[in-house]
Amino acid sequence: MIPKPSLPILQNNPDLLPFAREISDFHYRYIGMGTYITDTYGSLTRFASAYSYFGFQRDENAKSWIYREWAPGAYQLWLSGDFNDWNRESHPMAKTGDGVWEIEIPDSADQKLAHGQKVKVIVHARNGTLDRIPAWIRYAVQDEVTKDFAGMIWAPKKKFSFKNTFQFPANTPLYVYEAHVGMAQETPGLGTYTQFKDLILPRIKKAGYNCIQLMAIQEHPYYGSFGYHVSSFFAPSSRFGTPEELKELVDAAHGMGIAVIMDLVHSHAVKNIFEGLNEFDGTDHQYFRSGERGNHPGWDSKLFDYGKPEVLQFLLSNVRYWLEEFQFDGYRFDGVTSMLYHHHGLSYTFDGLASYYNNIIDGDAYLYLQLANEVAHETKPSAITVAEDVSGLPGLGQDQKTGGVGFDYRLGMGIPDFWIKIIKEQSDEAWNMHDLWSMLTNRRYDEKTIAYSESHDQALVGDQTLAFRLMGAEMYGSMSRLTDNFIIDRGIALHKMIRLVTASAGGDGYLNFMGNEFGHPEWIDFPRAGNDWSYQYARRQWSLADEGHLKYQYLLDFDRAMVQILQENNVMNDKFAREIYIDNQNNILIFMRQGLLFVFNFHPDRSFFDYTFHLPQAGSFRTVLNSDDAEFGGFSRHKPETEHFTFDDNKLSLYLTSRTAMVLAPVSAPVKKKGKKG
Repeated sequence: MIPKPSLPILQNNPDLLPFAREISDFHYRYIGMGTYITDTYGSLTRFASAYSYFGFQRDENAKSWIYREWAPGAYQLWLSGDFNDWNRESHPMAKTGDGVWEIEIPDSADQKLAHGQKVKVIVHARNGTLDRIPAWIRYAVQDEVTKDFAGMIWAPKKKFSFKNTFQFPANTPLYVYEAHVGMAQETPGLGTYTQFKDLILPRIKKAGYNCIQLMAIQEHPYYGSFGYHVSSFFAPSSRFGTPEELKELVDAAHGMGIAVIMDLVHSHAVKNIFEGLNEFDGTDHQYFRSGERGNHPGWDSKLFDYGKPEVLQFLLSNVRYWLEEFQFDGYRFDGVTSMLYHHHGLSYTFDGLASYYNNIIDGDAYLYLQLANEVAHETKPSAITVAEDVSGLPGLGQDQKTGGVGFDYRLGMGIPDFWIKIIKEQSDEAWNMHDLWSMLTNRRYDEKTIAYSESHDQALVGDQTLAFRLMGAEMYGSMSRLTDNFIIDRGIALHKMIRLVTASAGGDGYLNFMGNEFGHPEWIDFPRAGNDWSYQYARRQWSLADEGHLKYQYLLDFDRAMVQILQENNVMNDKFAREIYIDNQNNILIFMRQGLLFVFNFHPDRSFFDYTFHLPQAGSFRTVLNSDDAEFGGFSRHKPETEHFTFDDNKLSLYLTSRTAMVLAPVSAPVKKKGKKG
């Protein structure tokens, strides 16, 4: 018997009724866990405040430090570090119950803790006696010579004070600038939080983006992991600077009116034993699932046991910590597809509602994500949460009260894959406009989507950005404004059109990875043995668009104009892009959104005089953005001042030049111009 559709998600989506019992079970489990946590801890946010208990805590009243660690399987723990000349036995910790170990070190002691001291915890367990980094450490540093990591006591005398109060405005669409601090500088080498604040923030502000998504913030031992093999979850990566310098970056962005969200990696953790959490208490099942269930088959990493209360508390406290301590404005949750399903989305096709349910979903992970979203929004009501999910699970972007998971946005991950596929496999004239329109608009309209035309993965070595895929090696010698090159002309034209059609029709927000806005010509390759540990490709060459004599500036200027037009006209606040006309034979796509008319002629060589189509109502229009303008590297085949009037039953006639995108805005009240073409 199928339960009655009491949840709004079931009432609003009748197609989900065959799976009502499973969906209802998820919801009631969430309600039950919330009740248990509230009854036991007082509130969910209090449950998620364990970072103020575990790790190194300063007791000013007692003038001492208290260090606590959860290690239920360990036989004995000792604290060692600079403070006791790394003595391995002088400071044993005592077991206090529930697997928690504790030690108090008063300031009056001969060997006392102080800001800047390196520390490790020595854990004697069934896997031996090993030097470990404290699990809740808030700063970890790497020795320049030995390359070993150690925890560090971080308690500067002067507490950082944020200067700018900031709250991302409600119902404001996201224009996200995804960035990696370490490779954001142009000079080969490691970029810093301070360099990013001083050099990159002004660029983002000028480009018009209202949100920054920072990658690789949580400490990770291998730089080339792009930050996705996290070792210390509460520590900002020391390779980019100090915690205070990261706070200065966030504070400066807020002063510019820009939100800052971070990539939160709770989908897995690094396998490393000495740097990370793996076998911390000597068992393989403390933080992670035991046996092979605890190993990710595709990522060479460990998988959390979301069903264990202590692990839930660790991760939920991590969600709260970054919002409170560093004033981040939210998260892009990494690897949500991998978390949600027992098969992790590997070699699996999501081809219908049945492919989401029937005991395929990991209920523990589903519950964790519901709670994580609740913690984020209770901690900071204006918090932004984004799910990196390729599966399209219904309800992911709906409120928990309705039966959903609670994310504010989901990423439109199929769009970048679509662009790669057609560019690689089809000639330009074979592009199917119906397929394009379907890809951009076939999404869940009761949930918000962030569209993007290319991801950071496409910039990594072994793959190609859109610009490089379109123009290839020609970019190295033919990007001068004085050089004519057909391949470059084609690439620049399509690059602009792809970004505009994706941003204007693909979702409720838009994302760009740094450098892609001006068609960065080279891939990303982190220092490694295979490239002699070079930073040559772990940087962004901003000067290419700054110098003025190269065509990269055309792409940058177009991106700025595009973002400005979309923002000023509140395009994303119109939920639906309305199809006006699709001419697949001539590669033409026309639609309206928020009163603007978007016209695309993707054909490589066909231009059309007096191209006529019907509009829903009469009116007059003027071009507000044209990819063919000379200032954007086009051929200026239009007169921008021309006003176009509808005629004869709301027809509009335009000159559609090949490989051109235009945005037209209404300029007057609807008028009827019978028998006259504009």
